[in-house]
Amino acid sequence: MAAWSGADSTDQTHSYAFARGIAAFGGTILATAGVFHFIEGLSAASNDDEFIAPRNYIFDFNLTSWGWIHIIIGVIAAAVGVAIVLGRTWGYGIGIAIAALSALASFAFLPYYPIWGLVTLVFDVVVIWALYRAMVPAGRPMP
Repeated sequence: MAAWSGADSTDQTHSYAFARGIAAFGGTILATAGVFHFIEGLSAASNDDEFIAPRNYIFDFNLTSWGWIHIIIGVIAAAVGVAIVLGRTWGYGIGIAIAALSALASFAFLPYYPIWGLVTLVFDVVVIWALYRAMVPAGRPMP
């Protein structure tokens, strides 16, 4: 009688397919959030009259500076998101880090443009969940 391993190859195949699908979803959302950041950055850097400048805000940067921060985060996020969709597993950890940085930037930018900042913040949280879920399959301890 053969030793039972606890999972057969069918379970492993389904687990891999599920993780790959979750990763592709996370990469797609990361690329979309990157495009959102890029558009937000272009708008902030080119036309300072579109945004409301709050008074006495702790993250009181020039709006053009905020624009460039969002442009840089957007370009990197979109590139990493595309790499994840193309199956580059090195992008999972980088994608989580970029999504966390993007979430921090979106949170800090909320007083300037609350709805758009909230949308990108939610996208970033979904990306972090999806890429983490793809890295650590269900039922397995964290590496």
